[in-house]
Amino acid sequence: MTIPDSTYMMENGSIELPCTSEEEARIIQELMSKAESNLKQGNLYYVISNRWFTDWQRYIRKPLGAYPFNEHATESLPSLLPNSANRPGPIDNGDIIIREADSGDDDPQLLRTLEEGRDYVLVPQEVWEKLSEWYKGGPALPRKMISVGDAKQLSVEVFPLCLNLFDTRDKSHKALRLSKKASLHELYTIVCRLKEIAPEKAHIWDYFEKTKHTKLVASNQTLEDSNLQMDQDILLEVQPEGSLPSGFGFDSTGNDLALVPVEPLRSSVTIAGGPTLSNGFSTGYSSNAYQGSSLNSSYGDMEDGYDSLRPASKGERGGLAGLSNLGNTCFMNSALQCLVHTPPLVEYFLQDYTDEINRQNPLGMHGELALAFGELLRKLWSSGRTPVAPRAFKGKLGRFAPQFSGYNQHDSQELLAFLLDGLHEDLNRVKQKPYFETKDSDGRPDEEVANELWRYHRARNDSVIVDICQGQYKSTLVCPDCKKISITFDPFMYLSLPLPSTVTKTMTVTVFYSDGSGLPMPYTVTVLKHGYIKDLAQALENACCLRIDEYLLLAEVYDHRVFRYFENPTEILNSVKDDEHIVAYRLPKRGAQLTILEISHRYREKCIIDSSKASERKLFLTPLVTFLEDPHNGADIDFAVHKVLAPLRRKSFISSAPGLKDGSDNGSPSETIEVPMNSCTIQFGCEGQSTECIDPVWNSSMELTFHLCLTDERGTNCRPVAKDTVIEPVRMQKVILDWTEKEYELYDASYLKDLPEVHKSGLTVKKTKQEAISLFSCLEAFLKEEPLGPDDMWYCPRCKEHRQASKKLDLWRLSDILVFHLKRFSYSRWLKNKLDTFVNFPIHNLDLSKYVKSTDLSESSHVYELYAISNHYGGLGGGHYTAYCKLIDDDRWYHFDDSHVSPVAESDIKTSAAYVLFYRRVKAQQDGVVGGSYQCHRSS
Repeated sequence: MTIPDSTYMMENGSIELPCTSEEEARIIQELMSKAESNLKQGNLYYVISNRWFTDWQRYIRKPLGAYPFNEHATESLPSLLPNSANRPGPIDNGDIIIREADSGDDDPQLLRTLEEGRDYVLVPQEVWEKLSEWYKGGPALPRKMISVGDAKQLSVEVFPLCLNLFDTRDKSHKALRLSKKASLHELYTIVCRLKEIAPEKAHIWDYFEKTKHTKLVASNQTLEDSNLQMDQDILLEVQPEGSLPSGFGFDSTGNDLALVPVEPLRSSVTIAGGPTLSNGFSTGYSSNAYQGSSLNSSYGDMEDGYDSLRPASKGERGGLAGLSNLGNTCFMNSALQCLVHTPPLVEYFLQDYTDEINRQNPLGMHGELALAFGELLRKLWSSGRTPVAPRAFKGKLGRFAPQFSGYNQHDSQELLAFLLDGLHEDLNRVKQKPYFETKDSDGRPDEEVANELWRYHRARNDSVIVDICQGQYKSTLVCPDCKKISITFDPFMYLSLPLPSTVTKTMTVTVFYSDGSGLPMPYTVTVLKHGYIKDLAQALENACCLRIDEYLLLAEVYDHRVFRYFENPTEILNSVKDDEHIVAYRLPKRGAQLTILEISHRYREKCIIDSSKASERKLFLTPLVTFLEDPHNGADIDFAVHKVLAPLRRKSFISSAPGLKDGSDNGSPSETIEVPMNSCTIQFGCEGQSTECIDPVWNSSMELTFHLCLTDERGTNCRPVAKDTVIEPVRMQKVILDWTEKEYELYDASYLKDLPEVHKSGLTVKKTKQEAISLFSCLEAFLKEEPLGPDDMWYCPRCKEHRQASKKLDLWRLSDILVFHLKRFSYSRWLKNKLDTFVNFPIHNLDLSKYVKSTDLSESSHVYELYAISNHYGGLGGGHYTAYCKLIDDDRWYHFDDSHVSPVAESDIKTSAAYVLFYRRVKAQQDGVVGGSYQCHRSS
């Protein structure tokens, strides 16, 4: 049910005039700005369905973007939203919550697959209260703001931690929802109150995967720091009356209450030699065993209690352990499996790397990330086929990289980039980085400049990651004005390759004549699927035989309005969805001296909501665009409307005019000549002729025959147009044409109805197999010369100005481990898309010699072989990650799908899901036999 603008039912039953849409927008924007300036931990925010919120923004005709947590939350909304006819109904969050019948809980819970900006928005408490006052509805979904990570970044906890409480007394289950920042003391308080037991009688255990791990001691330690995961079990044991308290050399195991003696817990020491504290990592290099019993609660913080003091060597069938999915962590598991199957990293982390941990590096994570990764790698290589739950590692990851905390799906390549950089900084052998002033090449030989910059880089960055994963590329910039050439040599950790798809698609666009010289005509053109708006415009220009003195202005039409103009020629075509309606207006190139006139159409409709109104006005038809030459008054607009509507006239009654016989004194015509408006006379023969040829009925001395009104950018504040209405000189003038019975009789409106969709595949269209592209073509697309974007211009030191220089990349120095990231995900202001193009990549003998520009003959071989792949299946938001990894010693491939590991044939690892490719350098023949054990060569 919609609510009319004129009345609003209040809670007490009274009716009063509500805020206008403009006032609502102003009030909410002020509240949002106030909340944004007062961000602090504990603030309440409310979740609102994006479906309802978008309808409300359309009503107020203004997208509100004061979201401090997700700067892209409203990117899917254009700068000008079409106006809904009525106020939206009550707030409806029904589409984002689990139905009560399914949840079994009075507290409505959000669907786990929701994504901010796409499915919901977050608004401050004050905004929710105001919207709730105006619109009612719900249900209310309050969420607290918390600080996450070491940097104390503020974030709204949309999905609180859900724990399943298992009571050993009656085998009952109960779901508890707490903030991950809640303390264990709070957990005990809630459980004891719920179960009506004394705190000293309760013992709660970490019961992950139905296995007792660590006893959770009531303390100020948070649930997050205790490595508790979403939806995991916790076990409640209640001490019977008269029994010995816990901690006297007895413990309960399993689900039974039988007490059995256990040995005192041995001191667990990390690879660094120091005592393990509550975070599972050492505070120093001392090897003295920790004296005391506080270690009892820290043992489970290691990966399932793994004792890193044991000899670190590859176990029998090592490397075949899966990783448990902790809740949408398949992206992390995929990246981790690729890294822990990287031979030099395996050899490095299985040895004692204590001396290389850099705890003082301000760019690092105090060595904790490297230790967490090392512990996990050692566990995976020593546990046989038993899956490992990477809870401690995920806890560290969320602490140092809050963007990966929580339980949403993320990008495996983004995680990989963070891990490689974080491991490097934690293991950087350089404790005090020297300063070097970078010199310009100034015509010096490339070899000299490249070696100099590489020495500078290695003097500041020296780690196992740099040793095996970092290469160097040459970047050449050329100023388009002064032709200044700038050459730099930069390090790289991986190469992100674009996918130059050869797949094309058809797009249908309706072309309109702005000068009234022809009927609108739809054209279907073929363009590159991943091309740009300029490619579509070029194809349309050829199809419609655009004259040399014309250009096309492309626009999207939605709800009978011009939704947006495509004024950026480099905008990608993926921003245009298949079900949208695109038009193109033919305009003269001398448009700089012209005023663009946008004409929307309106008709009157019987008002059902409010019977006191005779009718209300509704937009319909497709907007037209024409131009005004030196407009002065309303008559100029009236003439322009006549001109652009001329091709739509059903027939032309040519009355008395100069050169025609007038058979009556009162001016009535003695002869009527009917001229079809779709004839060549009107469409093509009148170009450049007098206005009488376009429409002899129109006479500048007559009163205006159209009901027109001037309007603003938002389609409001209509002002009627009279003959003497003064027209201000503006770049674009918008008017609304109110159709009357006369217009319906004179003009055929069917030409402005039912615009075709951009692309309609249809069930009968024969699907053809996508043409595969090679990894080499992706690499060549990455290395090709291209101009910098307008937002990435280069400051030319000679011109002293920012220039849109051309940029060319070349590979110069290759690393032992070479990582290729295939850019399957494309992002724009309007759309996020995934490319499923099949990339044909070599498994063996990837020879990159011709792409390496360095002439240094001392560099190792440029031939590589594949050893790991991170795969992504499905689309955005609902996809799944897996990994293919090769056990080098066994010369066999395996499929790692979270905890499930299975062998796979080498012939089956090439799929369109390949996302990140991992290659290792093949040593030259004189260095050893290809395929043998891999030795890492440190670069000098």
